[in-house]
Amino acid sequence: MLRSLLFSLLAVALASPSAAADYPQFRGPAGDGHAAAKGLPSTWNETTNVAWRTPIPGKGWSSPSLHQGRLYLTTAAPIADEAARGDVSLRAVCLSAEDGKVLWNRQVFVQSGKDAPKIHSKNSHASPTPVVADDRVYLHFGQQGTACLDLAGKEIWKNDGLKYSPVHGNGGSPVLAGGLLIFTCDGASDPFVVALDAASGQERWRFERTAEAAKTFSFCTPTLLTVGGRQQVVCAGSGVVNSLDPATGREIWRVQHSGYSVIPKPVFGHGLVFFSTGYDSPSVLAVRADGAGDVTETHVAWTMKKGSPHTPSLLLVGDELYMASDKGIATCVDAHTGEQHWQERIGGNYSASLIYADGKIFVQSEEGPAIVLKPGKQFTKLADAGFKERTLASYAVGENAIFIRTEANLYRVQAK
Repeated sequence: MLRSLLFSLLAVALASPSAAADYPQFRGPAGDGHAAAKGLPSTWNETTNVAWRTPIPGKGWSSPSLHQGRLYLTTAAPIADEAARGDVSLRAVCLSAEDGKVLWNRQVFVQSGKDAPKIHSKNSHASPTPVVADDRVYLHFGQQGTACLDLAGKEIWKNDGLKYSPVHGNGGSPVLAGGLLIFTCDGASDPFVVALDAASGQERWRFERTAEAAKTFSFCTPTLLTVGGRQQVVCAGSGVVNSLDPATGREIWRVQHSGYSVIPKPVFGHGLVFFSTGYDSPSVLAVRADGAGDVTETHVAWTMKKGSPHTPSLLLVGDELYMASDKGIATCVDAHTGEQHWQERIGGNYSASLIYADGKIFVQSEEGPAIVLKPGKQFTKLADAGFKERTLASYAVGENAIFIRTEANLYRVQAK
């Protein structure tokens, strides 16, 4: 009996570090930008605290996902013998987190050059982040298709039947909930949210959005939360934020707003959903998540405008909500009231979402430099960091290491 107990405790102890080190989807294990890792570096550059650098062929702004010592990301690479036609190979890449070695590189879809949609200069044809769970990797390429591979890169299923007209390309990543893969399809018209069966790729439900919006396209990743024992999937879109039952797709509540091209992933805490409303002039809203129906007039706890982001997702740490605007204004407010604690110009332009780990907040600019902040009601910069490479992807975080995707490379940075 004692021997069995000791064996069980040893197994838990051995398993825990690996589980704690996983960062298997956009914005980490809980999808909120938090990581449990310790011993992370506060500064790095091309010659400092770099464990390895691996070139990634093609173009892609998907963040790396970390699962059991392997990194997964996507890329869009020109097909050499079809270059004149502009065809692109949409690919999944798996690397060793330990040494950066490419373990496999698989084509998932081929995008035809003659009818490929135009994309924004800050986007790519491989921007959604993979989701890794158990022995499956889920990949999403917007209207080009969604797929599931095993951890060796072997195809399990594909679904390329969800057609819509994208604007500026695709950006929202999928989330898993109760055996369903859920993502937004907010294109030029008729926006919707869809759930695919994670085992087969077949469509299980579809929610058609209806809202008054100047333009219908958006790029938001859904957020899972639980209120009163009931799970919700919150999907921000143009003119509206919908909370849906993830099992059925039925609407629980909605809040109307005046924005479009919504990108930041909502975050949840203290019973509130925090989200930004996108273009043309963003506002941050805090909404109580216990409502039903249209709660625009009843459940909006507070709003703020100055310093609100178009692109980077918000970060909640304790009672403070942090954000960085696209034009380089960092802000900290009281999450309960919206009262501003501080607001500072930090320089540069920003697309990557904020990360909290090892007691620090990491803020990555598009130009390459990053800053590290101390959480708190006063602005405290701990360090400068970064590479001299364009960087729009958000980090993945593992024990003792940060994984950073730049325009041409994937880096592992760790303190030495």
